[in-house]
Amino acid sequence: RWLFDQTVCTLYAFCGVLFGLCSLASLTVLSTVCCLKVCYPAYGRCWDGRFSRSHAAVLLLGVWAYALAFATAPLAQWGSYGPEPYGTACCITWEASSREATLYILALFIFCYLLPCLLILVSYALMLWTVRGSRRAVRQH
Repeated sequence: RWLFDQTVCTLYAFCGVLFGLCSLASLTVLSTVCCLKVCYPAYGRCWDGRFSRSHAAVLLLGVWAYALAFATAPLAQWGSYGPEPYGTACCITWEASSREATLYILALFIFCYLLPCLLILVSYALMLWTVRGSRRAVRQH
């Protein structure tokens, strides 16, 4: 069973959601940047063609802001945190008790799981397609 009070449960769940979302969002940004560099090498030349620390800082801030927005939503009563069904840890309360909680879970699924996974999948597919096309071009020459 969960050994601590509701405040520690909420903090535990918040940290788990925040760091999990940051991880997936970071992978999404990384795959997208790699895709842009591999598939569209001319992209970014208007910014002198290199990836600078300021670009990385903006992307990292965006990742953390995105994750923070969804992780703090249950703290603002859009969704909720509570004990898992087995009662040994805490996470998002998946059994929605209200319309708002259902909408939060749906938004979390779409914007924090489905969309990032699709972006990663499309990015890697485009990179593979580009590498395959360049390999064919090299063979012809």
